[in-house]
Amino acid sequence: MKLIIAYIKPERLNAVKQELYKRSIFKMSVSNALGCGQQKGYVEAYRGAISEVNLLKKVRLAIGVNDDYVETTIEGIVAGARTGHIGDGKIFVLPMEDCVRIRTGEHGPEAIG
Repeated sequence: MKLIIAYIKPERLNAVKQELYKRSIFKMSVSNALGCGQQKGYVEAYRGAISEVNLLKKVRLAIGVNDDYVETTIEGIVAGARTGHIGDGKIFVLPMEDCVRIRTGEHGPEAIG
């Protein structure tokens, strides 16, 4: 079992979800995040005041999958999120020790579904 965490541009979320749905991956957790990477933010002026924005809006996806679905999930995220420009995002794949389905008490790969 793996936990796949991806940070993507907010406007690419629907495209990523559609690509994952095509690959029969329906379960995910989505949250808003702030971060910076190679983009390093931008400078904006509002009512004459100049401010530097270092943290950019991103969307964080967390998807728990069985080992058979790791590559399929990564391919779906890349297909939906890639624009070819800096800031498309990152994907992290972490080992997941256990998963428990609260409703039934199942553990492990059966609990992921």
